[in-house]
Amino acid sequence: MTKLDKKRIEEFIRVDHAGERGAVKIYEGQLLALNTFVKDEDLKKKIEDMKVHEKEHCEFFENEIKKRNIQPTKFLPLWDLLGVGLGFGTTLLGKKAAMLCTASVEEVIDEHYLSQINQLDNSEKDLKKKITKFRQDEIDHKDIAYDEGATKKGPYILLDKIIKTGSRIAINISEKI
Repeated sequence: MTKLDKKRIEEFIRVDHAGERGAVKIYEGQLLALNTFVKDEDLKKKIEDMKVHEKEHCEFFENEIKKRNIQPTKFLPLWDLLGVGLGFGTTLLGKKAAMLCTASVEEVIDEHYLSQINQLDNSEKDLKKKITKFRQDEIDHKDIAYDEGATKKGPYILLDKIIKTGSRIAINISEKI
């Protein structure tokens, strides 16, 4: 495996920072809906627990951005707004939609992190180890979402495609800008 150049590592960290911050914002939007309109204490607890992992991931990449003097994506304010809106909106649609939001995003992130893991070599073994751990957390979140009722049946297949397409677009933009 050839050593990745500094620019590519910076892209990894920039996009992962944006993605983890986006996950925190999605959960904040879901919790906002659960604290105002939708009362489901069990779901609220599960989302709060998953949000703890996302905050840990985000803090790691925030530190990497500072330590390596990497410019975060210029789209952070937009991603923040869209993340809160996505979380809030899907939760208003009901538990199945809220959990599908989590499952759909995590499926994209699973693929994304696996690609990065496969590209990282021993020159970035600490980064690779963290991404590997974070990927497992995301897989666990996806599994929780399906256990809690996420489905792709009926109209939910369209919601899945919209969320995944949006996530992939955000990834492509955040790597570069």
